[in-house]
Amino acid sequence: MLNTFTEFTTKAILRTGDENLLRSYQKTTDKFYTFIRTKTISATVNIDSVPLTIEPHSILVLTDLQAIELVNGRDLIIYQFNQEFYCIKDHDKEVSCSGLLFFGNIHMPIIHLSKEQERKLDTLNEVFLDEFETKDNIQAEMLRMLLARFIIICTRLLKANEGFITTKKDSRVELLREFNMLVEAHFKTNHNVAFYADKLFKSPKTLSNTFAKLNTSPLQIIHKRIVLEAKRLLTYSEKPAKEIAYDIGFTDASHLSRLFKKQTELTPSQFKKMLQS
Repeated sequence: MLNTFTEFTTKAILRTGDENLLRSYQKTTDKFYTFIRTKTISATVNIDSVPLTIEPHSILVLTDLQAIELVNGRDLIIYQFNQEFYCIKDHDKEVSCSGLLFFGNIHMPIIHLSKEQERKLDTLNEVFLDEFETKDNIQAEMLRMLLARFIIICTRLLKANEGFITTKKDSRVELLREFNMLVEAHFKTNHNVAFYADKLFKSPKTLSNTFAKLNTSPLQIIHKRIVLEAKRLLTYSEKPAKEIAYDIGFTDASHLSRLFKKQTELTPSQFKKMLQS
């Protein structure tokens, strides 16, 4: 059964379901962070065209940069969310979208579960499903809290059992991962591709050509992160749009306004008013 929560104002999406969720995901261009949990049966997936078997009683964690293809598997529990759903809110660095599970390691995280850990996650999943049925003005916050709890649990388990697996590396994906980490660290002060290219000992042209093969560009990634931060501050702070622009490194607030409108079709002020309506 597929459950989907969408938030019109922020374009946030959270989805849960079984293996059919992965089959539908293969037909879209949407980008989601993904958790794949097996129960008593193993599953086989291709991650960036590399085959991988997920053993029973395990969780595989994937970023929104990785391409997923389900080969076989059943009785799976899948969680998927986009940046606007979870990354828009401030979290501790260890459990953020650039934390240990997602960009904090060079290996692909896989978590092996004991019977007791499975029982606890089954209970949490039931709460998730109940909350999808509760349509009120705090549903989004409740679902974010539940996802944060799930991510915290997975982070603790990963640290405890050191559940890293190594797959064949794709140099393009590794470069993209490093670039994203640098953007996360410096996007408030550096908006130019040349800055990040220099940090990676690459030319801007090399980055652009490499990322084009992954259907993105360095500048798109920088701009997306800037707009995501602007959305977060507009949603969760009382700061005016002009102050937010300065916080994100713009000396002229109109520059952020133009970028924000290009990405969202709204100015920051219009976005703020829509949140309050």
